[in-house]
Amino acid sequence: MRSFPLALSAVALAMALVPVVPAQAAALPAVQFAKIYYNSPGSPDNGANSSLNGEWAQLKNTTRKAINLKGWTLRDKTSAPDHVYTFGTFTLGAGKTVTVRTGKGTNTSTTRYWGRAGGTFAYIWNQASDTGYVRNPAGKLIDSCSYNSSRVESVNCL
Repeated sequence: MRSFPLALSAVALAMALVPVVPAQAAALPAVQFAKIYYNSPGSPDNGANSSLNGEWAQLKNTTRKAINLKGWTLRDKTSAPDHVYTFGTFTLGAGKTVTVRTGKGTNTSTTRYWGRAGGTFAYIWNQASDTGYVRNPAGKLIDSCSYNSSRVESVNCL
């Protein structure tokens, strides 16, 4: 009979050691910001295509299945309509990342180009502080990433 209370104590102790994870902490966004590189290398930032492509945002598929990003949007904090990148036909593989560069270039399976050109006003990401947003085609906010420092050139969002 003495082993019965001891067995119950062992079960109670085991249950007490099981971590409880809140539901909101367990679920990652399907597509998440990985990094924003907001201060392109070189000085001054003159709006040349190589400088524009030196700033970028990287998104990661956090799921185990490919996600069709057609119609998804990436934007910064400004309300300017030309600061919105809309994905065309594009599928982001399971666990893969895609880098969206500000300037012009040839789209690939890992890099997309915003297509901006034309001087210093073509940059998207502010060098001191900004927020990036990714939304699905229905306009639902999926993830965001903010930074507030001009002392570094990028922010890791994961």
